[in-house]
This record gives sequence, C-alpha cells and structure tokens, in this order.
Amino acid sequence: MHLPPDNRTLSPRTGYTRAHWEAAADALLAAVEPYATQDRALYHFPGDHESWSGRLSDGLEGYARTLLLAALRRDETALERYADGLAAGVAGVWPRIEDRGQPLVEAASIALALRLTRPLLWDRLDDGVRQRAAAWLGDALTAQAWPCNWELFPVTVGGFLQEIGHGTEEARKAIDRGLERIEDWYVGDGWYTDGDGRKYDYYNGWAMHLYPVLHAWLDRDERLLDLYGGRLSRHLRDYARLFGGDGAPMHQGRSLTYRFATTAPLWLGALTGHTPLSPGETRRLASGALKYFLERGAVDDSGLLTLGWHGPDETVLQGYSGPASPYWASKAFLALLLPADHEVWTAAEEPAPAEREDAVTAIAAPNWLVQSTSSDGLVRLHNHGSEDVRYDPYYTRLAYSTATVPSRWYDNSVIVGSDPSRTDIVPLGVGEGWAASRHSAGGGARVTSLVLAHGAVEVRAHLVAGAAAGTPVRVTGWACRDDVRGEIRPVVALDSRLSGATGDTDTLFVALTRLTAEPAPTPLDELVAVRVDEEGAIHVRWSDGREVEARLTDGEGVSVRT
Repeated sequence: MHLPPDNRTLSPRTGYTRAHWEAAADALLAAVEPYATQDRALYHFPGDHESWSGRLSDGLEGYARTLLLAALRRDETALERYADGLAAGVAGVWPRIEDRGQPLVEAASIALALRLTRPLLWDRLDDGVRQRAAAWLGDALTAQAWPCNWELFPVTVGGFLQEIGHGTEEARKAIDRGLERIEDWYVGDGWYTDGDGRKYDYYNGWAMHLYPVLHAWLDRDERLLDLYGGRLSRHLRDYARLFGGDGAPMHQGRSLTYRFATTAPLWLGALTGHTPLSPGETRRLASGALKYFLERGAVDDSGLLTLGWHGPDETVLQGYSGPASPYWASKAFLALLLPADHEVWTAAEEPAPAEREDAVTAIAAPNWLVQSTSSDGLVRLHNHGSEDVRYDPYYTRLAYSTATVPSRWYDNSVIVGSDPSRTDIVPLGVGEGWAASRHSAGGGARVTSLVLAHGAVEVRAHLVAGAAAGTPVRVTGWACRDDVRGEIRPVVALDSRLSGATGDTDTLFVALTRLTAEPAPTPLDELVAVRVDEEGAIHVRWSDGREVEARLTDGEGVSVRT
C-alpha cells in the first residue's frame, strides 16, 4: 500500500499524519472497486470463503462496509458510484432486512454513511430512489436483533430515518428501545458486556460505545452525549492500556479480522471531546495500530484486506465472517471527520501508556489485570472475568497479550485430567497487582486461580478442588513467536514438565511465568522469591523488596495482603 513519506517532525513515533490516513483510505477504496458487480450494488471479493449468511448477503456486506469508508473519506467520485449501487440495491438486488439477519448489520453501516454524507449522496438521489431506500432501511426498525450489540443497529438506522422524516414514530421507538436495552448491559466504569453474561472484548469500543455516542453527536443531543460520552471517556482510560508499544491491539475476543477498527473509539473520543487522552497520545495509539497492520501483511498484493490478523488466518474467523467482513476496519477512518487543523493532527505524538512506564493496572468491571513493560512495549491481559457462552480460546484462557496468539496446545490453561476447558468463570476480585477467579474444569473439578504480577513477572497459583485423588493436573504458560520469549517454572506441586496430581484434599499448584521481548532479561530467580508455608499461604518477595501474602480457599475465594 502506497503511503506518503514519513514526516518525523510532526510525528516522531509513527510518522503517520492525516495524509497517511487519507492515502490508506484511498488505496483501500481503489482496491475494492474492481470487485463491484456491474450495477455496483454488491461487492464480491475473490476466494472461496463464504459466511453462513450466503453469497448475496456477503456481497451486500462488501457494499455497505466499503461505502462507510467512502463516506468517512468524503470521496465524492466514489460516492457517485455507491449512489448507483444504492439505486440498484433497493430496486430488488439486496436481500430484505429480516429478524436476526446479517442485512440488519449492514443497514446500520449504510444508514450511518448516508447520514454522514447527506448533502453529497442522499440529497442528490432521485426521489423514487430515496423512497425505495427509506422503505428498505425501514424494515430495520422492527426487525428483531440478536440480544447484544445488534440492538444498536436499529438505533443507527432510526437516527437517519428520523432525520429525513421517514417513519418518525417507528424510528423513535427503535431508538428508545435499543438505547434502553444496552442499559441492561452497562456494568460501570465505562464497560459494557456485549449481551447477557460476561462477554468483554473490543466490541465495547467499536460497537457498544461507537453507535450511541455517534447517534447522540449527530442528533446534537447534549443530554445523551454527556451520558454516553462520559462512559466513553471513562472506558478510554482502560482501553488505551490495551495497545502494545508497537501499535498491536490485544489479541483477544471475537472478530479480530476487523483489525484497526480497534482505533475507532480513540478517534470518537477526540471527535466529540469526550476523552481523557491528549491529542498526541490519541494519534500515537491510533496511528500505531494502523501502521502495525499495514506493515504486517493485513493488505494483500491486490490491496485487499485479508481474512485474518496479519495475513490470511482462518483461526480468527467466526461463522459470520464473510469475504468483506474485514472492512468493518472502515470504522477507523472516523479519524478523517477531524479536520486537518484539529489538534489531534497538529500536536506532536506522545508515548502510549505501554511505552511510558511499567504498569500493572486493575480493571474491575471485567475483572482483568493489565500488565505492561516499557522496555519491550508488551502488554499482557490476565483474564479473570471474561467468557463467552461456550469454551472459546479467545475468551476463556487465563491470559492474552499484544504479542502472542492462543494456540491449539491450550496455552495459559490449567488442564485437569485431560480436559482443558475453563467454563462458568466467577470473578473473585482484582486489586493492586493481582486478580483472581474460580472456574469449572474437567470431571466436576473447581479451580480457584490467582495471578500476582510485577514488572514482566507473574506468579500463578491454582487451587484444585472436587477432583479425585491422583487426578493429573498440568499448567501451561505463554505460546510464543520467535521474537518473544515465554518462560514457566514449577514452584509447588509441579514437576519439571509442569505436571502434577491432586491429593486427598484440595491441592495447590504454583508456577512462575514471564513473557518478555527483552533480548537479555534478568534471570527470574533474581526478580522474585516464592514459598508456600505449611498452612498453604503463598509468600512472594519481589526484587524491589515488596512482599505479598496470599491465600486461596475453595469456599471463601482469595485474600491478598501486601
């Protein structure tokens, strides 16, 4: 992908200015155009991959998500082409918006794009096309959504239809219904769960915050903007810590193929004035993520975003992932709604949190502990509260990072018997340098887990209860690539292969782990000392003299004293 030369004076860290973002958008738009159908209503990208919604829906997805990119770029030439596609689509090419169907998702992108570019696209359409388009979109107002971030798609469609005076009563009801629904999932401190349960991931930023904040901003509703903008601002305090020093987002959760869509809430905060981040920090985080992916194969030789993370990688896909799914990355180009003279573009970039200092940060809502080290820019996420409705390696492992990916060998797991599952996660608290949880494991066993973190070092303790005596237990650590080093050492009840067995009563297993990209890290033995006394209390002494005492019990949970 061709981008302008770096300008190190304006952007000493990534070199990315607004011109780089414009060039990236232009290149992505130019690359998709050959794959439009003759009537421009559908975009079918090459390859044999198809989502569970089918080829027609996938083609609509290609139109909708790249239209959003053209709208944010305000590319009038491209918008003329998309106007032709809109006219053909609503004349009978596109599938209807029905209950829990993928077209409901794409209708939100189309409505948002039309609202953002109304003088450039919508207002120039023939009246008949506008009537048919409004009627097609109108089905989104009453279509049943899945009980998750999908509830916000009718809100987004309703906002546009209300603005143009179409179906205003139904639009108002859809807006009120969706905004009321997400209140059930707001858990405080800027965090939502994406539907019932404890599903925490990047959907918080690119969906749960994005749509209500944009709706309030476009509606000029100061009351709603104060509410949702305040939540976004609080969320960004935590969110900014989930990017590595190299720009990499946390490799956790669903829909990772959306890649730099992770930057959308950063730009949204700057756009609406609801952010705790400085302009230079915002651009550093967002530009760092864009650069991270563009330099690592996210775009193929023909300029298309691939189905994967760096390059093609089907392990990060879901059944709903179609050939055009990666183009929800278009949300990142909210950046271009900020004018060239906005301070987010003119200020010098400032270091991201992971670059500034070593930090171990407790995030109470999802019961996460975020551990970062400035020497290598790595960020580690200790997960003691997030899970999907099923066992999912991107939700239920004990830890994730900006430099590693979950492996089929069950990294960051406690394997009881032969079962690596971790379900029914119960948060037991998070605090200064620690996080804990309980989960169900194989054979009816219960595992109470605690992590203590300092610098790059982790002490992991697991109390296994409810398993028959002699049940084998194995503890695993980080799955690493060549330029990152993972270490794990036995401390209590584990042999050199990190294996052990349960006793006649609850059994405590303790291991020492580390993930680092330092070329010559200090030996672990010099950084921490760990012992377990006769009563089962864990005593930890860090190299700076700090001491921690922790106890795990099956019934009462954990206690940590510093």
